[in-house]
Amino acid sequence: MMAFKESKFPRIKITYPAAKKCDTIDNYFGVEVTDPYRWLEDENSADTKIWIQAENKLTADYLNQIPFRTKIRESLIRIMDFEKITVPFKKGGKLFFYRNSGLQNQNVLFMKESPESADERVILNPDSLSNDGTVSVIQAVLSKNGRWLAFSVSRYGSDWTEIFVRDIATGKDLPDHLVNIKRNSNIAWYQEGFYYSWNRPLLNNQENSGHMEYQMIYYHKVGTDQKSDSLIFQYPIFARSLFFAETTEDEKYLVISQGIKSRGQIMYLKDLTDKKSELNRIYASLNYQSNLVDITGNKLIVLTNKNAPNSNLVSIDLSNSPETNWKPLIPESGDLLNWCKIAGNKIIAGYLTDAHSTIKVFKMNGEFESELSLPGIGTVSSFECSREEPIAYYQFASFINPGMIFKYDVNTNISEVYYQTRENFDAGKFITDQAYYYSKDSTKIHMFIVHRKDIVLNGENPVLLTGYGGFNYCMTPYFSPSQIIWLENGGLFALPNLRGDGEYGEEWHQAGTKILKQNVFNDFIAAAEYLIKEKYTSAEYLTISGASNGGLLIAAVVNQRPDLFAVAVPEVGLMDMLRYQRFTSSWTGEYGTSDNKDEFKYLNEYSPVHNIREGLPYPAVFVTTGDHDDRVVPSHSYKYAATLQEKYKGENPVLIRVAANEGHGEGQTIMKRIDEQTDMWSFAFYNMNIIDVGTINKSDNLKVKW
Repeated sequence: MMAFKESKFPRIKITYPAAKKCDTIDNYFGVEVTDPYRWLEDENSADTKIWIQAENKLTADYLNQIPFRTKIRESLIRIMDFEKITVPFKKGGKLFFYRNSGLQNQNVLFMKESPESADERVILNPDSLSNDGTVSVIQAVLSKNGRWLAFSVSRYGSDWTEIFVRDIATGKDLPDHLVNIKRNSNIAWYQEGFYYSWNRPLLNNQENSGHMEYQMIYYHKVGTDQKSDSLIFQYPIFARSLFFAETTEDEKYLVISQGIKSRGQIMYLKDLTDKKSELNRIYASLNYQSNLVDITGNKLIVLTNKNAPNSNLVSIDLSNSPETNWKPLIPESGDLLNWCKIAGNKIIAGYLTDAHSTIKVFKMNGEFESELSLPGIGTVSSFECSREEPIAYYQFASFINPGMIFKYDVNTNISEVYYQTRENFDAGKFITDQAYYYSKDSTKIHMFIVHRKDIVLNGENPVLLTGYGGFNYCMTPYFSPSQIIWLENGGLFALPNLRGDGEYGEEWHQAGTKILKQNVFNDFIAAAEYLIKEKYTSAEYLTISGASNGGLLIAAVVNQRPDLFAVAVPEVGLMDMLRYQRFTSSWTGEYGTSDNKDEFKYLNEYSPVHNIREGLPYPAVFVTTGDHDDRVVPSHSYKYAATLQEKYKGENPVLIRVAANEGHGEGQTIMKRIDEQTDMWSFAFYNMNIIDVGTINKSDNLKVKW
């Protein structure tokens, strides 16, 4: 177990860099709000660059004095160095899959001529695209005949991507080069080319702006210049609509989904076998989500939460598509129907039961047939299948299982292990518990707690508590090698399923948005209180972390209950909720906007930068961001760190780590990821006053020694 000592580690002396202040004052509906660090929004200014350089030097000097930092890095390298492959998929009769030998920066795409073949050929090695590993492949999509590979790349973690085309037979790239494409664009193959979403070029050199307007759907024919691409669809009435194109497996239909604000959708359909066919609107679901699963004959199979917060599966007759005529296939149940696939002419339905996977099989008429047997509490992902073929592949992973790939026969309902990841730790030493606690308003909240089987509930266990709480995102069991650091040494990992997430359906999501956002913070604070009350840990040994919307969560709860935590790690978070829409406007449906009087009021009540107060007992805070983040621009973190360093007068450190040439958690080499996690965990352990990091009881069989 980890060892503790009564007195604190020696305090590392800190002198924060000087940060000038300006006299900027904004008036929101008669309320004056100061913004003294507005100048940090100009990421290219000399003053901002000098401030970043000074802050990074301070952080590096601090971390260099932590005695066990090298041991943590060595342990992370050990844990991460194992072979991994992804779920295989078939195209043009060939089998494709990704493999990572262990410490490669990105997964390498391989091909087999047939599933039975032993010979493998490299199709795409992302590490060959740059000398420093800063070019990453965002998506790689094979044409339906397996002839071409279209792949999009991001430079330095940017959300702006470029598309290239590779000939599978020769392994050579064609002249095709498409630009000004956002990360969320799909590549949808049809005959000799593909559909994609295109955005207008950035204006005024706003290289890190997340603004995106007037997205359009184009068709690109392989071997031609992008300038000759055909405009397929645009909708200038809603300048900030998002468009997503896909084609059906048989290439009979083009399907375009138009996202309005952050919730609704409009779906259009075009019969590609009829040259005179127009794009016809099938449904407009402005207040709910509907996703196409398949088209069989003249029937659409759609997963929707219309009048069903936990979602159901419906059939839509193309000749009579008004919503009043939708026919139920799989009705709503108490569990969230998260996804559906068609495999071997059967419906495979993925449910979430208290945030972990259960899989059910139905006949095409919706009649229940069977349930898949899974290895335990975990997540089924990447279910690869085709409508006619009875053989499918899927992956199961958990907090302590880095991944098992199964080959599944739909006809027999038998799964057999296709690939078992061989991890570099003893997974049998750990267990995943499910706990339930009550939030401030008595809402029941579910939480995963992962720990060693021999844990002693004495209030002295280091705990890593994380969460997200937004955008209908489902926080299900996942494997993270860095979390094994905690588990191997007697620590605990805790993940509550907060309101704002999607594990319990759309009502659960909406209960954590806009004016109800405080519910998310209350749920997280209640999780910390539960862990302390049940003696899993105490405030002295509790570290919290979260990224993006989760970074906002961490910063907000630190302002509201700083006494509950020893260490806080807000990563790439939204910190200025009064101005975020100036940079990334597509999230107003989730948060609201300060441009609205009523919404300004509640945003101002929790916005992290605006609620830092003097005299509070803030924990040790370690802020992380990337200087090329164009999703949550880094000025959020800059302004937050500068404000907290100014107002907090206690002894705990407030540091910021600004990664060069990195984006929103993207654009990192494997060693950069290891370095970042080394710094985070070193900071956390040191400020939880944990010594002898890595010491294991002699009776244990774990071969861990830092």
